[in-house]
Order: sequence, then C-alpha cells, then structure tokens
Amino acid sequence: MPHVEKGMAVGLFGGSFNPPHAGHVLVAEIAMRRLELDQLWWIVTPGNPLKNGRELKPLDERIELSEKITDDPKIKVTAFEASYHVRYTADTLALVKARNPGVNFVWIMGADSLRDFHRWQRWQAIAMTFPIAVIDRPGATLAFLSSKMAKTFDYARRDEDDAPLLARTPAPAWTFIHGPRSTLSSTAIRDGLVKA
Repeated sequence: MPHVEKGMAVGLFGGSFNPPHAGHVLVAEIAMRRLELDQLWWIVTPGNPLKNGRELKPLDERIELSEKITDDPKIKVTAFEASYHVRYTADTLALVKARNPGVNFVWIMGADSLRDFHRWQRWQAIAMTFPIAVIDRPGATLAFLSSKMAKTFDYARRDEDDAPLLARTPAPAWTFIHGPRSTLSSTAIRDGLVKA
C-alpha cells in the first residue's frame, strides 16, 4: 500500500482498468479536486468477480498502462490486493482501514458502477466502512437516483457542495459529484469501437 500519514484525506479508486483510459483519469482528477484529497490510490484489481476474466489483460500490463496515463504525483497506482489475495471490495476496505488508523479514506466510484453496486458482495458493509463519492459518468446521471444503494442510503446523502468534507465524515455518507464527463469506456476500447 502507498505510504500515508495520519490525518490525510485519501481517495480509493478501484477498478479493472482493462484498459485504463482518459475517462478514468478524468474521474481521478475530479475526485482529487472536488474532495480536496491529499492523495488518491488508483487500485488496479486482479479481477472483478462481476466481469468476464477471459478478457482481462495481465495485471502487470494494466499497472504499467495506468502509470503511463497518470502524471499527478498525488495519484499512486497500486495493486496491493494481489499481494494480500483480496478479491472483494468489502475485504479491501476492511484491510485498508485496519492497516491505516487515523487516515481519512473515501471510496470513489463512477456513477455507472452505482447502478449495479447492490450486486457487489457485502455492498452495505462497503457503504458503512468509508464515505463514498460517486462521480458523474455519461448515461448514468439519473441512474443514481433509482439505484438500490441511493434508495437504501438516502438518509446518508450529503450535498455536493460539502464534497471537501466527505473524507472526514463518518460512514455512511455519500455524495454525487457532477462535472465534465468522458464517453470513453474500457469495453468500447476492447471492442475496437473507440481508441484510448
């Protein structure tokens, strides 16, 4: 895991990044700026249990590609889940919390992931571990309102103007952050429909 100090505000941005693209960079940059983060961990996962593993490029290749497209020194590309043999986000967050007392973490996800968030293993535990920042994505702006997570944790939603306070807000807490959106997707890149 990247080095952090107590009191820091750190974003956790996980994904397959298969391949990483400018849309991922945009989400990371929006999160860094709007949440006023000291650091963002770009967590390249060994594999997503909800996605087809046969299409997955090797982990070291996805790490290398991620490092090439992120030039902000506060963004730390890491794949620590593989070292700890962690497969599910709930376990990743529990591990991060246990190993980094006193650090203020916030889980970052694209609005497109919110649609299926209730399918993630122990999704409610994820929401109870760290606050969540949902970053707008094309075609997903309205989907967040009808998602099971948004309905279940409606009481914990924070105003977007309070985004800088989110990392230091006890979970459950979440906000939806509007901003520039990229139409790029890893699936479209893999399918040859667009270039990265």
